[in-house]
Amino acid sequence: MGELTGYRGASLKTLSQYGLSVGDIILVKAKGAEFKGSLLPRYEHADDKHIVLKLDNGYNVGIEVSNVESIKKLAEGQKPSFISPPLPKLDPSLPRVSILGTGGTIASRIDYKTGAVHPAFSAEELYAVIPELARCAQIETEAVSNIYSENMTPSHWTKIAEACAKKAQSKDGIVIGHGTDTMAYASAALSFALHGIGIPVVLVGSQRSTDRPSSDAALNMISAATFAARAPVSGVYVAMHAATDDASIAIHLGTKVRKNHTSRRDAFESVNASSVAYVEDEKIVIKVHDLPKRKPSSNFEAKSKFEEKVALIKFYPGFDPIIIENLVQRGFRGIVLEGTGLGHVHTICNNAIKRAVKDGLLVAMTSQCIWGRVRLTVYSTGRALLNLGVIPLEDILSETALVKMMWVLGNFPNTEEQKVILQKNIANEISMHSPIRGYDSVY
Repeated sequence: MGELTGYRGASLKTLSQYGLSVGDIILVKAKGAEFKGSLLPRYEHADDKHIVLKLDNGYNVGIEVSNVESIKKLAEGQKPSFISPPLPKLDPSLPRVSILGTGGTIASRIDYKTGAVHPAFSAEELYAVIPELARCAQIETEAVSNIYSENMTPSHWTKIAEACAKKAQSKDGIVIGHGTDTMAYASAALSFALHGIGIPVVLVGSQRSTDRPSSDAALNMISAATFAARAPVSGVYVAMHAATDDASIAIHLGTKVRKNHTSRRDAFESVNASSVAYVEDEKIVIKVHDLPKRKPSSNFEAKSKFEEKVALIKFYPGFDPIIIENLVQRGFRGIVLEGTGLGHVHTICNNAIKRAVKDGLLVAMTSQCIWGRVRLTVYSTGRALLNLGVIPLEDILSETALVKMMWVLGNFPNTEEQKVILQKNIANEISMHSPIRGYDSVY
């Protein structure tokens, strides 16, 4: 039997009778029709009742196996594969930028074995298929991991942060190719772990894989590399489409950005802050002028430990405080509550919160609202939470608050110091005032 990836049950049985493999050119006679084409693979959750052909006109057709009268193999087709093009020549006069690959859609292509999108490009392959990067910088690539971002854990953030700290010794900027699903968590984590780094670190992703005609990967990556190479700032940022067209790429603070749409190119938006810059036609337009400046990073060391026993809990009507009690019993060290409005939960939760604080857990409050900030002094329910020891976190995004608490618990052993740092503005995660705007500067 040939290779018939994705086929099972009745369809696998039918194809096996003819000794076929994915990619073979076949003629299928079905009830009332004939179809000639290349046998395509099926994705892992497809039904077992159809076989799929790529016709000469470019369309795919599914044929129900119960209607198949005969199949004739016409030729052994060449199975689709990816061949990496040669690397472009580097310009030694350009800034030096390291591209760290971690996986995700920006480093994905169609897997012709399963028919699914698969993280398959290495960082070097990604550079090879976007040769325009050679205009931006001297590119060095390294694969740190190759996973979808939903599979990222705090230990991966530590690994990425340590790689960035090492690269900062000799590079002018760093670009991190990352999956979009948890990129806001990773950008927040790196914003804290790499606090004080003297160069730009830019996370970039794409909503559509690099081998799709509608992919946003190339423009996002080129713009991220441009910003990393030439922007006069330091710190951690996210680069993604500013709109559904290709007019500009928005640069967001790593602690103030959220993915707000499942599939649009402009899924990422700054929350309680403005985009700090845009890249348009490979030109950088700075919109916020009080960002940290570039500086030497020869002696930079990352604070890259993260405590994983921290939970983010969304309060809702009917919430059972046993959820909080269970976390205490399981040895968790911190809880971030996502309360309603100004930061409220039902008073039925107060006893569980009191026990958590008494047992030494950090308990902090954020809001479910996208815009605005926590104020626990306005209503009696909020003041009661303050009296129990709940820490209000101003306008910190819930995911950023979770990551910050992980970072605080992982790097600062003193409880009182932890409370102070949790409320201190470390990486622009707290907007004390409206964002300061200035005249645009072009670099």
